[in-house]
Amino acid sequence: MSTNVISLVSIGAHPTSGRARRAEQDARAVELGLQLAGDNLQVVHAGDVSEPALRAYLGMGLDELRVLEQPAGADALPVLSDYLRDAGAQLVLTGSQAETGEGSGMLPFLLAENLGWPLVVGLAQVESIEGGVAHVLQALPRGQRRRLKVRLPFLATVDNAAPKPRQSAYGPAQRGVLQAEEVEVLEDELFTGATLQPAKPRPKRLKVIKAKSGADRMKAATAKASGGGGQVLKGVSAEAGAEAILKLLIEEGVLR
Repeated sequence: MSTNVISLVSIGAHPTSGRARRAEQDARAVELGLQLAGDNLQVVHAGDVSEPALRAYLGMGLDELRVLEQPAGADALPVLSDYLRDAGAQLVLTGSQAETGEGSGMLPFLLAENLGWPLVVGLAQVESIEGGVAHVLQALPRGQRRRLKVRLPFLATVDNAAPKPRQSAYGPAQRGVLQAEEVEVLEDELFTGATLQPAKPRPKRLKVIKAKSGADRMKAATAKASGGGGQVLKGVSAEAGAEAILKLLIEEGVLR
């Protein structure tokens, strides 16, 4: 019995030019789906069927891409939830975060909650699927991997730890079919009433003491500073203390 695998895709944006393209992480979700299901993979997008960037996914060797047609500003969560239930999906793959639009990264979590499915974050590889159970590798920081056993159906997000997507070929991209399906359009009031702005880099974290054992960390934490660059403030006004803290945060790059 083959596993019903569905990959969800969105419209990406080139990091330099902003030009519409296939989303990098979503393309990895399609690549992983092709490795698991081959020609039986379903790829689904909720949005505008006339978007040219969708053909870049077809160029990966897909015969068809299903589009749940809805305008910008519509809520994709309910239509995707209904589609996945009706399609009998057993494994749903998606990117961790969209490159355009809201880009909050919350959609996989909300989908898993609506469907009542487990969610695997940072999927790197699916080792086997047998007897309704999947053995997968989850990517952890610093190149580490964790082996998990997950019962079907489940939803998984992929990031840059997943296999690199194959190139998109022009011929298959033009021959593939964008199959539009009519769905009930629900306006996303929270999104349409929000003000969008480009995401900013996160503040740089303060220096963290790295040690292999708890004893080493305790020793480093309790040791006296050897740099001599610290400053002890006693009996100063609140304004002077605040100014010293602000100066430190600026020097460490937390504030600009």
